[in-house]
Amino acid sequence: MSPAGFPVSPAPPRAALLTGVGRRRGIGAALARGLAADGFALALCSLDAYDRRVNGEPSDVTDLAEELRAEGTEVVLLDGDLADPAVPPRLVAEAHEQLGPLGALVMSHCESVDSSILDTTVESFDRHYAVNVRASWLLLKAFAEQVAVESEAGGAGSAGGAGSAGGAVIALTSDHTAHNLPYGATKGALDRLVLAGTHELADRGIRTNVINPGPIDTGWMDDRVRAACAAQTPGGELGEPGTVADLVRFLVSERGAWIRGQLLLSNGGFATPAV
Repeated sequence: MSPAGFPVSPAPPRAALLTGVGRRRGIGAALARGLAADGFALALCSLDAYDRRVNGEPSDVTDLAEELRAEGTEVVLLDGDLADPAVPPRLVAEAHEQLGPLGALVMSHCESVDSSILDTTVESFDRHYAVNVRASWLLLKAFAEQVAVESEAGGAGSAGGAGSAGGAVIALTSDHTAHNLPYGATKGALDRLVLAGTHELADRGIRTNVINPGPIDTGWMDDRVRAACAAQTPGGELGEPGTVADLVRFLVSERGAWIRGQLLLSNGGFATPAV
């Protein structure tokens, strides 16, 4: 019982699955460092082929894992192409098997290739949809199902209401669309499906939120882009990967448990241009 005499719900399991953790200077790596500092055991999902194809550099997630392990965090490395519908449930199952019940799912993966209305190919659009939307749905579904399994077994993941042990799901989104058409369009669909989880999965004690962090330089900006983006922010500066991690850490904590079903603009007041 709490000091006020109310029943105390069990704490969510302290294990988290993070997707899109490929490079140590990326947002995913900052999320991993932040959750590790808060005591989470981590399953980190990456795809080296994506980093080489889109970011022009290999994944160094193994170095990140060693960094975190040296600080006492249990880390499991998982890989797989999220465009394959068999991969998302496999990732959740493997994370659950190696770390136990998952209390958090943070989805920072994406397919992001610049193209416009007139030059986007069907193949590219379909891949964006498969990775950004379908995989996110399948990850959310598998996360919810592992909570139900624990509930039936009477374990730590029992379903319940507010503050129960079901856990938190966070997805990263974007409002960029012009000349980034398949990415922006599929991020819009991602928002809707993740936010629906707060209502559809409430009986399992799962809360969901979406974060739009605005432009974050993870190596893709040159000086011109950096200056232009900073100029569109009232404070004249850009956020960093750690800025995103700070909000995620709060939302998956007990202190952030009352915030649910929200699309949060954590972008320093960044004004998105019309084109």
